[in-house]
Amino acid sequence: MTEQKNSLEELRIDRSEAEQNGSRRWIWILVLVLLVVLVLAGYAITRGKAVEVRTQIAREATSAGGSRTVLNVSSKVTGKVVEVLVEEGMKVEAGQVLARLDDSNVKTSLLVAEAELGVAKAALVETQARLEQAEKDLRRTTALTTSRIASAADLDQAEAEVKSLKARLYLQQEQASVAEKQVALWQQQLEDTIIRAPFTGIAVSKNAQPGEMISPISAGGGFTRTGIGTIVDMNSLEIEVDVNESFINRVQSGQPVEATLDAYPDWKIPSKVIAIIPTADRQKATVKVRVGFDRLDPRILPQMGVKVAFQGSGETSSGGGLIIVPKSAVRKDDGKDVVWVVQTGRLERRAVSVGGTRGNEVTVATGLSAGEKVVTEGPAKLVGGSRVREVKP
Repeated sequence: MTEQKNSLEELRIDRSEAEQNGSRRWIWILVLVLLVVLVLAGYAITRGKAVEVRTQIAREATSAGGSRTVLNVSSKVTGKVVEVLVEEGMKVEAGQVLARLDDSNVKTSLLVAEAELGVAKAALVETQARLEQAEKDLRRTTALTTSRIASAADLDQAEAEVKSLKARLYLQQEQASVAEKQVALWQQQLEDTIIRAPFTGIAVSKNAQPGEMISPISAGGGFTRTGIGTIVDMNSLEIEVDVNESFINRVQSGQPVEATLDAYPDWKIPSKVIAIIPTADRQKATVKVRVGFDRLDPRILPQMGVKVAFQGSGETSSGGGLIIVPKSAVRKDDGKDVVWVVQTGRLERRAVSVGGTRGNEVTVATGLSAGEKVVTEGPAKLVGGSRVREVKP
C-alpha cells in the first residue's frame, strides 16, 4: 500500500514549479513591452519636440524690366541751380529747358570778351586804313624814284612801311580771331548753364532743387548734386534677364518669349530675344539676355519686375529658372549642397544645385520653388520630419 502510494506521488505534477516558470515568462514579456514603450515614448518625445529655427521665403530671380535709354541729366559745368522746370512724371521734348544755373559770372566774362573783340576789330580797321595809305605812298615814291625826283632811300622807307603794316595787320587779324573764339567760348559756357532734354521722354525723378550746387562729377561731399533728374525714352523699353549657364544653349536670337509683369500676372506679353550678351557673370554663373517687346504698352514701366518664358522646341523654359535664398540656408551634407525646407510645420531635406553667389545670397538652379520656406538659422544637426517652431529675427 505504501509502495503504491509512493508510485502515485511520483506521477503527480508539480504545479508550483510550472507556475513559477510561467510567472518568469510573463515578467520577461512585461519587461520587453515596457522597453518598447519607453523607446517609442522617447522617440515620440524627441520627434515631437519642436526645433527652433529661423526661416526665409525663397524667391524667384525676377528679371529687371529696364530701358535702353535711361539718362541722369546733369550739367557740363559746376554751378548753383537757380531754376528747375521739370517734375516727376512730366513728358519732355528734345531740347526742352529742364533747369537753369547761375550765369551771372559767365555773363560778365562774356561782356569782357565781347569788349576785347570790339577793340581788336577797331585796331584792325585802323591798321587796314594805314596800310592802304602806305601802299599809295609806295606807288607814288616808286614813280618819283623812276623820274629821279625821289631818292632810293625814300623808296626803301616806303616799302618798309608797307611791310610793317602788313605784318601788323596779320597780327591784329589773328588777335581778332582769338577774341572771337573767346566770345564763342563764353557764349557756349552761358549756354551750358541752361540744361536741356537730350531726347524726348518721361521724367522719372527730380534730384535737385533751386539753391543746390550741381556738378558733372561727384565732388566727394553730400551737398553737390550730380544730376537734375532722370528721364527715360519710353520707346526703347526692354527686358534684361540673367539666364543660368545650364540653360543658355536653349536661347537663340529672335526666339519668341512670353513676358509676365509682376504687376499684371494674367497679362502675357509677346516678346522676342534681341541679343545674347557674349559674356558670363562668373559669380552668378549666368549670361545676360536682352528681350524686346513686340509692342509697347503704357502699362509697361521702367524697373518693373517681370518674368519671362522662352518659347520653342515644343516646350516652355523659364527665364533662368533661378531661385534666390540666403547663403546661410545652404548647408553641406556628405559633400552635397542641401537646404532644409519647412513644410506644414516639419523639416524636409532638399538636395539643391547652387548656381552662383551674389553678396549674402545664392542662386539655386534646381531643388527649390519660389515661395517655399528655407531654414536660415537653427541647430547644426537637423532631422527630417522634426517639428519646428519658427523664431522671428
